[in-house]
Amino acid sequence: MELGMIGLGRMGGNMAQRLIKSGHRVVGFDPSTERVKEMVRLGVIGAASISELIDKLVSPRAIWCMVPSGQPTEDTVHELGGLLSPGDTIIDGGNSNYKDSIRRAGNLAEKGISFLDAGTSGGIWGLDEGYSLMVGGDADAYRRIEPVFRSLAPSSEKGVGYVGPSGAGHFVKMVHNGIEYGLMEAYAEGFELLRAKADFNLDLTQIAGIWRYGSVVRSWLLDLVELALKEDPGLKNIRAFVEDSGEGKWTVQESLDLDVPLPVIVAALQVRFRSRQDQPFGNKLLVALRNKFGGHRIKTE
Repeated sequence: MELGMIGLGRMGGNMAQRLIKSGHRVVGFDPSTERVKEMVRLGVIGAASISELIDKLVSPRAIWCMVPSGQPTEDTVHELGGLLSPGDTIIDGGNSNYKDSIRRAGNLAEKGISFLDAGTSGGIWGLDEGYSLMVGGDADAYRRIEPVFRSLAPSSEKGVGYVGPSGAGHFVKMVHNGIEYGLMEAYAEGFELLRAKADFNLDLTQIAGIWRYGSVVRSWLLDLVELALKEDPGLKNIRAFVEDSGEGKWTVQESLDLDVPLPVIVAALQVRFRSRQDQPFGNKLLVALRNKFGGHRIKTE
């Protein structure tokens, strides 16, 4: 099967390579001409523009978008909607808000163009390990493109599935990422406590390695904990500034809309916010209050 790929960055490029290795024909476009040239050397059929990419595909076309969420995705889908024909399909494999995906699917359906929102997990390891794919949208379009999804998955039978109507794929991925926030925070807190017990002089890398096998808390994230600690045991070269890509906020907002309590995920998100503050005002106020009611010492700059 053939597929168009817009966005040949690290993840999109890895997906293209995995598809080529599985025997699919991939036509790719990226705003970076150097990136296109690099991917051509790896087997991608290059295109200098989105319109050229479309011209190199046979109808009915399927085009996978791996561009940043928000306006870049909005602009790309809008441009495709003006160039594609009825029966064609657009796949958004980025981390878009599921409400945007529902809207885009509705707009494209008026033109006879199918839209699939493909929640995609696997990150930079997907080339070798495969991607977990949770797909929402037009069921007929999914069935037509299913060989592509199964080629990207860890195996043809595992880690991939059609989860529901438009928006469902990105909704499931949003909740997936919210869970990820909580898991990461739990590991971070646990290892910080281990490190604080200085009189035991614990080897955190060794402990991560022990827990990876047979332990109830074993996981791929724990595998990555051990890898990170091997590379930099004290994490001396890392600043404690934790970004978020938006899905955690959306997950928490959805919990408010549906009256579903998410105390762990909410706390994990708040910790990320706190990590970005230098000398947070709230903490300073706590110090001031302790001084006022109890005479506790204030450390000055």
